[in-house]
Amino acid sequence: MMILIELFLTFFKIGLFTFGGGYAMIPLIQQEMVTHGWLTIDQFVDILAVSQMTPGAIAINNATFVGYKVAGIGGTAMSTFGLISPSLIIITIVAKLLDKFSDHPLVEGAWQGIRPAVVGLIIVAVISIGKEVITGINGIIIGIIAFFLLAKVRLHPIGVIVTSGILGIIFALF
Repeated sequence: MMILIELFLTFFKIGLFTFGGGYAMIPLIQQEMVTHGWLTIDQFVDILAVSQMTPGAIAINNATFVGYKVAGIGGTAMSTFGLISPSLIIITIVAKLLDKFSDHPLVEGAWQGIRPAVVGLIIVAVISIGKEVITGINGIIIGIIAFFLLAKVRLHPIGVIVTSGILGIIFALF
């Protein structure tokens, strides 16, 4: 029972203290999962990859997987509910307040400060995960090709994932 409460509280904290969507949550999710010993860094990176290939938000997919790994179906429910609870509460309150105060200069100023912070969180996640994943010349080549396919060719992310997997297999064979 204690592990279920711990899962709920951990994912509640992740949901409460991260803004900007799943990518902005990655640094906190990584820290919490590794600190609690629920995942190694390699397992975390693997889950991120699987989360990108499956429908749903990256944070929800992580919460669901970790909850199941740690405590089965009950863990899945507690982790997922813990993650979404802060958003449900906050969005309900914010919707009411924004309706009244959306044009107030302080509210506009707060958004001007939060947006760049979210970008910073995403950049930190990219660098942190990139250091762990992009190793050796093959990883660097695949990373550059994936970046090019996304940024210049504008290939759909699924196409980039499939292409990167094929390149990984080719590099492994040679």
